[in-house]
Amino acid sequence: MRLLYLLLFVGMLIGCEDASTTAAYHPQYSRSPPEPFKEYVFGVHPLHNPERLHVLFGPIMDHLSAHIPGASFRLEASRDYASFNDKLVRRDFDFALPNPYQTIKSLQHGYRVFGKMGDDFNFRGIILVRKDSPVREVADLKGLAVSFPAPTALAATMLPQYFLYQHGLDVMHDIDIRYVGSQESSIMSVHLGNVAAGATWPPPWQAFSREHPEVAENLRVAWTTESLPNNGLVARDDVPEAVVQEVARLLLTLHEDKDGKLWLARMALSRFEAADESTYKPVEEFLQRFGKQVRPVD
Repeated sequence: MRLLYLLLFVGMLIGCEDASTTAAYHPQYSRSPPEPFKEYVFGVHPLHNPERLHVLFGPIMDHLSAHIPGASFRLEASRDYASFNDKLVRRDFDFALPNPYQTIKSLQHGYRVFGKMGDDFNFRGIILVRKDSPVREVADLKGLAVSFPAPTALAATMLPQYFLYQHGLDVMHDIDIRYVGSQESSIMSVHLGNVAAGATWPPPWQAFSREHPEVAENLRVAWTTESLPNNGLVARDDVPEAVVQEVARLLLTLHEDKDGKLWLARMALSRFEAADESTYKPVEEFLQRFGKQVRPVD
């Protein structure tokens, strides 16, 4: 009898051990939802056409997504300056790379400056003509057509128009202004003979010259304007400060990274750098002069 009780007791222990062992493998379910994964929209103004913007900035968006936990970044390109401006006013972007004029305007819509593109010496306008053109002096453009990307393109439109004003032309009456929508279109308008001259700025012209040397060799830079602070980096006011700081850190150190140097080189840019609202004071002063002397800005 004692042997029977002993066997029953041992059997119960073995059963309990099996039950506890089995229980250890039961899946555990949390009542709390997983931490949300936030997508941030990063808008870049029409430095180039949308396809080229994705080639240039797509790798940088992937870089941000890979190094900021819980966040992904999506590039938002715009078909033209007007479309980009509308999105900025609607606060569609979490982050943006506007031109200096748009950077200043963005402050009115809840954005703040945290950085900018470097190489301010390159933020200037250039005016192209065909090498076989009879145009030699600014006065030779009177009565002729001149192409510009868009009314609010600062380096490629406003600076060249101010240059023409400084050299004796009434921009609104002495020339036939053609706003053609993009940097590449302004360059091609000159090549095709649709206009006597066309305005752009150095990075698009350098990129175009590399990719289309057979076209570029038929054109020459007739005039170069003064320079201003380069394109800004802005963040919307409801983006967490920690995320803004991480984006700033990653962008401002791209030039220290092997891949980052390659991405920057494709943009004809040496680096991004820190900036704030005060950085764009010279731009504000220029816009005031331009608005009084050349044409209304808004």
